[in-house]
Amino acid sequence: MRFSVTSQMEYEVFSSSTLILNIHALKTPHQTIYKESLSITPHLEHVELITAQGENRFVRVEVPEPCALKIKYSAEVDNVIEFIDHEYLDDVAVAELDADILPYLYPSRYCQSDKLYRLANNKFGHIQNAYIKVVEITDWIYRNVEYLSGSTNSQTSAYDTVTEQAGVCRDFAHLGIALCRALTIPARYFTGYAFQLDPPDFHACFEAYLGGKWIVFDATRLTPLNGLVKIASGRDAADTAIASIFGSVVCGAISVSTQCMEKKFEPFFYTSDTLKGLNYL
Repeated sequence: MRFSVTSQMEYEVFSSSTLILNIHALKTPHQTIYKESLSITPHLEHVELITAQGENRFVRVEVPEPCALKIKYSAEVDNVIEFIDHEYLDDVAVAELDADILPYLYPSRYCQSDKLYRLANNKFGHIQNAYIKVVEITDWIYRNVEYLSGSTNSQTSAYDTVTEQAGVCRDFAHLGIALCRALTIPARYFTGYAFQLDPPDFHACFEAYLGGKWIVFDATRLTPLNGLVKIASGRDAADTAIASIFGSVVCGAISVSTQCMEKKFEPFFYTSDTLKGLNYL
């Protein structure tokens, strides 16, 4: 499925500063970027930095003096997805996990799985199939946490979301990740561009490691799971921030657009009776 994505960001810079941006579509063997462009006004030196595991494409921008900064990124991206029957999406024993999967099993800054162990096991521990277990986690979050714009901040964690029962997409993702990890299912944060998201914005969801595959889930149900263009993945939002700012900088405006370039698009969502998982190859 091919998509056209665009993001524009405006900043007021008051002193010499550095911005690390995370807005580029990720390059993978099955997410192909046909063309992309990055414009920075005024023209500034910048460099692309790719993490060791290839899960982020950071761009570091050096701003030597105060200015009104405008950044625009656009790309045409084609991604390949795979639907897998739930019978093949069960637990992978910890003893069989590769080293690069293990960090997604541990508690992290926003996903305190150790604090949610009792809740996770009381509500979902009886479910045998791991895929069904994660679908039930996703459904439970959707039913019990209100999507409420502006209700949380950058310090809100999965534990906070359980008690406040409200949040935005990053909070839904953090809670899903924490509950999965509490059940010994590796899970990671997924950020990307999202088709049919209203209003348009960057979007966060999560992936669970099932049957040796990373299967995507979204407890908000705000966008089709087959309408995502991946930007990055990480332990939680701390690893995948859209912009990390070092210096005196104020964000003025952000706008995002995602358009499907195919004539036919059939949206796919998870519910408790969906018996196939979606993997972004």
